[in-house]
Amino acid sequence: MTTSGTDSHDVSRRGAYAALAALGLYGVLVAMGLPQRWTAAATNGAHVSAAADEPSHASAPHDEEHHGPTAAPPIWTVIPFALLLGAIAVLPLLPATEHWWESNLHRFIVAAGLGLVTLAYYAFLHRTPLELHWPAHAVVAPSAGAVQTGLVATVLINALLGEYLPFIVLLLSLYTIAGGIRITGDLEATPTVNASFMAVGAVLASVIGTTGAAMLLIRPLLETNRERKHVAHTVIFFIFTVCNCGGCLLPLGDPPLFLGYLQGVSFTWTLKLWPEWLFTNSLLLAAYWLGDRYYVRPRETARDIRHDVVRQRRLVVSGAAVNVPLLAGVVLAVALLDPSKPIPGTDWHPWMYLREAVQLGLCAASLLVGSQAPRIENRFNFAAIIEVAALFVGIFICMQPALQILSANGQYLVERFDMGPGKFFWATGALSSFLDNAPTYLVF
Repeated sequence: MTTSGTDSHDVSRRGAYAALAALGLYGVLVAMGLPQRWTAAATNGAHVSAAADEPSHASAPHDEEHHGPTAAPPIWTVIPFALLLGAIAVLPLLPATEHWWESNLHRFIVAAGLGLVTLAYYAFLHRTPLELHWPAHAVVAPSAGAVQTGLVATVLINALLGEYLPFIVLLLSLYTIAGGIRITGDLEATPTVNASFMAVGAVLASVIGTTGAAMLLIRPLLETNRERKHVAHTVIFFIFTVCNCGGCLLPLGDPPLFLGYLQGVSFTWTLKLWPEWLFTNSLLLAAYWLGDRYYVRPRETARDIRHDVVRQRRLVVSGAAVNVPLLAGVVLAVALLDPSKPIPGTDWHPWMYLREAVQLGLCAASLLVGSQAPRIENRFNFAAIIEVAALFVGIFICMQPALQILSANGQYLVERFDMGPGKFFWATGALSSFLDNAPTYLVF
């Protein structure tokens, strides 16, 4: 076994042990009855008027009279969120910071630092109640003290326990299980073959996520096009279809859709978007096919085209027998183990985080069962998912003010500007371009 193969095997083993340790921790919580109590609070609609430290009941009516139950933070509180999104976009491109940014520790320092700035606002400057969303809805009033530890706790609970944890476990599950599947081969790189890769990826993106679909198909696509000189446009259209537009049919496809699902959007509601999904991806595939067929491919040399025709290998899929059923298990876990809804045909609500525990169990099974050869050939490691985890811990905290601002003003915008579908399209698109699509989707 090569050094890289040994490393991949060790990474898989350590990942499996970590997943099993997390399952053990969940078992302890179940034995203590905590997930059961959290679920009961959520399903019974318990409304606990929590207070930060020692709330001043005399001041609560005053706050509600002047600010309503909750009030939006000032607009400048979105600056840490904007800075974090800007850092993600710009720092990898600057010569002075590109190597520094490659470290996940440095990414975490930036994300956590900006997250702390957001928390400092809630600790020292915010003086109106906040809505607590997990495990049940409540309104948390500010205390009379100088440091609002209760408001900070509310922000952290909403961001990390209510949203970040389910989100990162889902991404980890799809990433880990998809990493155990390898597709190899070298087909003739015609416009039709490349467009077919993208079309299949657009379908898979809604089922196993855009990340999982890209992991499975980018390698055979690049191998298929290795004899061609002009391939940048193929990768760009692959990103458009597989990594973006393809993932809109199910909550697993795209992070904002999953966050909407956590907030109560039906698992199957996004299937109604199939006409828009079909139209958008058809336009992209048609644009790619026409551009490649009539502009790019004719620019390839006759020698490269000849090599592309001669050096063909059929597609071979390894690791699917074990991991495809596990991916199906993730889909079923997300669809059925929603603590806010009973399992179909029963009146039993799954315990809080049972969905995530099942996903971690499927991760462990993928890492421990079956051949490690596909992961070794894929050079599988957790660096990419650690990068996502490091950045999104800050994103989820920093976007809380943006969520509250949009939530407080969303209805006003709808009424003030008589928002119809067309105006919603442009307004939400504009907001998503600088506030990210997750908070915009959650509000509108």
